[in-house]
Amino acid sequence: MTERRAILSGSTFEEQIGYARAVVDGAWVHVSGTTGFDYATMTISDDVVEQAEQCLRNIEAALAEAECTFADVVRVRYLLPDREDFEPCWPVLRRCFGEVRPAATMMMCGLADPRMKIEIEVYARRAGGSSGPAGGV
Repeated sequence: MTERRAILSGSTFEEQIGYARAVVDGAWVHVSGTTGFDYATMTISDDVVEQAEQCLRNIEAALAEAECTFADVVRVRYLLPDREDFEPCWPVLRRCFGEVRPAATMMMCGLADPRMKIEIEVYARRAGGSSGPAGGV
């Protein structure tokens, strides 16, 4: 049987909405869309680059709890209300993903809170994790 477990960050949004920061399902780790909130203080910066940095800290914590790192990320999605905010974030994103080169998509869309300027979602594959009941990919 494939392992499935939820990873919670302590964000009040997880409780209010009913989701997990990440779900480990065998070898796969699905990290929910993650914004730039500092979950310890439930505050968010006005600066998109600072938000991107906090998003990545939040994602890194979820990946660590799932026993993997940014090196295991195979897919990333960037969600932004304003396309002009994406390019200033590139250096921050490149620090985490530049060597990894996951498949990536940037989408323009509204986010749940007008203070949110970027949301990042990732999928990772854990080394040595079970890939499913039959052992296939």
